[in-house]
Amino acid sequence: MTVTAPVTAPVTAPVTAPARPSGKAVARDPLLDNAKFLAIVLVVSGHLVEELRDVPAAHALYFFVYLFHIPLFIVVSGYLSRNFTFSPGKARKLISGLAVPYVIFEVAYSLPRFFLYGKLEISLLDPYYLTWFLMSLFLWRLSTPVWQQLRHPLVVAVGLCLLSGTSALPDELSMNRTFGLLPFYVLGLMLTPEHLDLLRERRARIAGGAVLAAVLAAAFAVHTIVPTEWIRWRHSNHQIGVDDLTGTLIRLAMLAVGALLVASFLAVTPSRRTWFTGLGAATMYAYLLHGFVVKVAERFHDVLVSPLGVAAMAVLGAVLAALLCTSPVRRAFRWAVEPDVSWAFTRLRRPPRRPQEPAAM
Repeated sequence: MTVTAPVTAPVTAPVTAPARPSGKAVARDPLLDNAKFLAIVLVVSGHLVEELRDVPAAHALYFFVYLFHIPLFIVVSGYLSRNFTFSPGKARKLISGLAVPYVIFEVAYSLPRFFLYGKLEISLLDPYYLTWFLMSLFLWRLSTPVWQQLRHPLVVAVGLCLLSGTSALPDELSMNRTFGLLPFYVLGLMLTPEHLDLLRERRARIAGGAVLAAVLAAAFAVHTIVPTEWIRWRHSNHQIGVDDLTGTLIRLAMLAVGALLVASFLAVTPSRRTWFTGLGAATMYAYLLHGFVVKVAERFHDVLVSPLGVAAMAVLGAVLAALLCTSPVRRAFRWAVEPDVSWAFTRLRRPPRRPQEPAAM
C-alpha cells in the first residue's frame, strides 16, 4: 500500500479494541495485532521488491501479495472503527491520527524530489506515493455513521465500487482507491468478534492455508496475463483497456478473491501473543517511514535485479518493518506519526437554542 500500509493504522489501532455493546472496553485482540504486523512485513517487502519485477518469481509474488495485503489492513481498520462517531474525542483523534500525519508526510515525501530534481510539487488534495492510504482512511472513517445506518451497507459499497470503475475519476482525494477499496472497509465494519472466533478454529486454519497455497500457485500461473493495474485499484476499466462489462466482472472477482484471502490470512495468523504482537500495534510507523528507504533502494535497481537481490530485499523488508515498529523509533517519530495537537482544540461549540427557531432545511 503502492502504498501502502497500509496503517491509528493500514493500520491505525487504538490502545484498546472497540467496546462491546455493554460499553466496557476489552483488551486488544492479539490476532489483529499479529495480522497487522505480518501484513506490514508484506507491504514493506513488496515495495522493496516492486522495482525488481523483471525477475519472474518476484513479479508473481508481488501479484499474490497485492491481492490482499492492503485489503487486509482496510478490513482491520474498518473493524476497529465500528464505534466511530462524531463525538469530540473521536473527531480529534481522527484529525491528529490521520489528517495531521497526512499533511506532514505529504510534504516530507515531496522534499526528495526538490533536493534531487529541483521540483517542489505539493498538492494536499492529490496524495503522493503511499499517503493515499491516510487520505482514503480519513474519508472512510468519516463515512462510518452512514454505513452503520444502511440496511444493506455492503451491497451499496460494492455497487459504488463497480460504478467507480466505469468512470475516469480524478486523482484528487484518491478517489479511485477510495471508492474501489471501500467494500473492504465496510466489510470490516460489519464483522463481529464472533466472526473472528470462527477463524480461530482448526478447520478454518487448514482451509485458510489451503486457499493461500492454491492462490499463490495460481498467481505464478497468471501473473504475466493479468494487468498489474487491477491489483492497484488506481484506474478505471477503460484506462486499463477493457469495456465496462468485463471490468465490472473483474472487479467483482478481485473483491471476492481479496475477501477470501483476507479471511484465509487471518485464519492462519497466530491468535495468541507472540514476540511480534506488540509491534503490530505500531504498524503505522513502519508504513509511513519505510518509503524513504524504498526510495533509496530504487537507486540500486540495476545491481539488485536477480533472484539473490529479490531475496535480499525481501529479508530487508522483514527486518525493516520490525525495526520501524520498535519503541525507539516510535519515540523518535511520534511527533510526526502521532502528533500531540491538543493545543489546537477547544471545547465543542454549540449554538445557543432559541425558542421557535425554524428547523434547518
